[in-house]
Amino acid sequence: MSDTEFESFVMNAGPDILRFCRIITNNKEQGDELYQDAMVLLLEKRASLKAEQNSKSYALSVAVLLWKNKKKKYANRMRIAPVSSLEEHQETAPEQMMINKQEIAEVRNAVQMLPEKYRIPICLSYSAGLTMEEIATCMKVPVNTVKTRIRKAKSILKQELEARGIDR
Repeated sequence: MSDTEFESFVMNAGPDILRFCRIITNNKEQGDELYQDAMVLLLEKRASLKAEQNSKSYALSVAVLLWKNKKKKYANRMRIAPVSSLEEHQETAPEQMMINKQEIAEVRNAVQMLPEKYRIPICLSYSAGLTMEEIATCMKVPVNTVKTRIRKAKSILKQELEARGIDR
């Protein structure tokens, strides 16, 4: 991949990758750092990347692997799992924010309460817009596993949101 192709890739896919990084880290600063680390790694390996391949899926899988490695290192050092609040990452019209602010917060909290094996496929599907096959490649699991995890995550979210009084 040439410099101009890489720059075009960053301009086109970068916002989606950044949003995904912020979601899986539950923190704006950590998400920005993860995004930066992933892009630096991709920049170093750009010679082996091909513009016609799905580089976005590869970039997301790099971000997932980097995040898992950071979490393991942190957990080993501190013997606790890193948990922090989710930063605002979704831009909506002011009218929409006023009407749905509580519901949006409830849905975000419910998603963040999901176990990681369910949260990551849901985020890859809905925030990054990847297909089941791309998610499977990204997570290095079979497609049917991805489908099962997304179905289970939806079921858990539905029960949790109904219990909180939100039904859509």
